[in-house]
Amino acid sequence: MSKVRVLVGTRKGAFVLTSDGKREKWEISGPHFAGWEIYHVKGSPVDPNRLYASQSSGWFGQIIQRSNDGGKTWEQMGNKFAYDGVPGTHQWYDGTPHPWEFKRVWHLEPSLTDAETVYAGVEDAALFRSSDGGKNWEELSGLRGHGSGPHWQPGAGGMCLHTIILDPSDAARIYIAISSAGAFRTDDGGKTWRPINQGLRSEHIPDPTAEVGHCVHHIAMHPSRPGTLFMQKHWDVMRSDNAGDSWQEVSGNLPTDYGFAIDVHAHEPETIFVVPIKSDSEHYPLDGKLRVYRSKTGGNEWEPLTKGLPQSDCYVNVLRDAMSVDSLEECGVYFGTTGGQVYCSPDGGSSWMPIVRDLPAVLSVEVQTLSSGSQTLS
Repeated sequence: MSKVRVLVGTRKGAFVLTSDGKREKWEISGPHFAGWEIYHVKGSPVDPNRLYASQSSGWFGQIIQRSNDGGKTWEQMGNKFAYDGVPGTHQWYDGTPHPWEFKRVWHLEPSLTDAETVYAGVEDAALFRSSDGGKNWEELSGLRGHGSGPHWQPGAGGMCLHTIILDPSDAARIYIAISSAGAFRTDDGGKTWRPINQGLRSEHIPDPTAEVGHCVHHIAMHPSRPGTLFMQKHWDVMRSDNAGDSWQEVSGNLPTDYGFAIDVHAHEPETIFVVPIKSDSEHYPLDGKLRVYRSKTGGNEWEPLTKGLPQSDCYVNVLRDAMSVDSLEECGVYFGTTGGQVYCSPDGGSSWMPIVRDLPAVLSVEVQTLSSGSQTLS
């Protein structure tokens, strides 16, 4: 029987949650790196044993951790993000006419084909790649070298590169998103980039339809349709059917179109999930009711999913990397909250149950679906 491994990054450590295909009883391992902020934990789609974790501290700086046994043990990597950098410290790196500060790694994206290759999105916004399992890193400097780079501005959470999407049909194509610059795409493996923000509108910037300057919160893609993207923006849920060349709003009947997380059903490319919150100044569910919204039509028509979720006095938030899906026959949907709860829906969002309730604030949730033949299950 297949198993599911849920990787949870929190304000005070990482947790690994494991269950069988029924997803009813869970084993909880952690906290790993207790007391440290773990911005993101993600597993390799090539090797189920290989995990990467972004370990961060305002005092000690940034460390990348790697596990080769599914999270049982971990090894600190070299972390040479900064030119001539020192692991565990804040450094400055150049490459543009002005220095940008390296603060933390927001997102780790392992290669779809090579367990030793992993990408890192950092703050201040830049994209790095390691070809040796995280020991050494090189910047894909064409992104910051794009002519708009000097005009990027930080969002409320910092100027972070928080989304990395690898196109399974084209190894040279990568999508990224930056708060608060917008979405960008490369078609040549990271050498050159162009903004893909046509159709976005942001009232809070001098030019609401500018080429860059939009606060994109997250982007999701179904691997069977790499040209179709879904976006949760600062305001608005958006859709593109031409690889980001243009976008259209699909917020439809959502009660509020502000939020952070967005994801796509594992087997239904037109089924998407969002978690609306009240506003950009009140980061909690509307009316204190925690509701996931599902669209089975690729947007515009949305239904609230409430069974098993608190419907009164709930004032948590769901952050951009804190929602994920598994790929079991009946797709499971997962999300974590700033209140420390991690919820699972084993039936595609129709009903929910808490896996755990009292973790530190959840920063990220990623899921691995493990076959019965995986080495980690022996």
